[in-house]
Amino acid sequence: MSKLQLSMLCAMAAGAMMPLGAYLATVERIRPQWLENELRHSIIAFGGGVLLAAVAFVLVPQGVNYLPPFWAVAAFGAGGLVFFWIDMMIARRGHSAAQMIAMVSDFIPEAMALGVIFISDMHTGFLLSALIGLQNLPEGFNAYRELMATNGHSARRVLISFSALSLLGPAAAMIGYYYLKDLPALTGAVMLSAAGGILYLTFQDIAVQAHLKRRWAPSLGAVGGFMLGLIGHLLVH
Repeated sequence: MSKLQLSMLCAMAAGAMMPLGAYLATVERIRPQWLENELRHSIIAFGGGVLLAAVAFVLVPQGVNYLPPFWAVAAFGAGGLVFFWIDMMIARRGHSAAQMIAMVSDFIPEAMALGVIFISDMHTGFLLSALIGLQNLPEGFNAYRELMATNGHSARRVLISFSALSLLGPAAAMIGYYYLKDLPALTGAVMLSAAGGILYLTFQDIAVQAHLKRRWAPSLGAVGGFMLGLIGHLLVH
């Protein structure tokens, strides 16, 4: 199997964690009620912690290697502004899809990076794909719950949509493999813009949804999510 095929296969496996997380979220009732409530908020916080880890350990460190300082900061800030505009447009329509936007915007640049990394370091590529998959699992769970609570879609339709989104991974890996290796500035801009947008969404929507009065498990979940990213970062380096 060629490096391109391996990168696309790994990206597809990592993307498959999104519909798997959504499927796990279809388990509606966990007893007692307080456990279901605290568990759901803890998973939201865990996903937020993983997203912060992706920003801190993957997207920003990789992105700044490809751009001069001024353009790196500009790309990061532009990403935050773009996601602010998208979030505002969604809110005006009475819906909330912050988790899904964060999930897709994080997955696509990381899958692109996966395609680039497989060219030179297959072992790091395998590890990165595993980390992407681990972060997509809670994001799929949280995004499913968020969409079902606000949009009124059927569970089957949402699961099919998430399965279709997972196919973006192989396409993004192929783009990274063939094109981004020769466009380092664009690679950095994509990563840093995604990082700025994810940071905006984390504090605008995800952290707010994760909070529970007089409950501490969600905050520990956020720490656990960030720890997962830290472990991956240390293993890669």
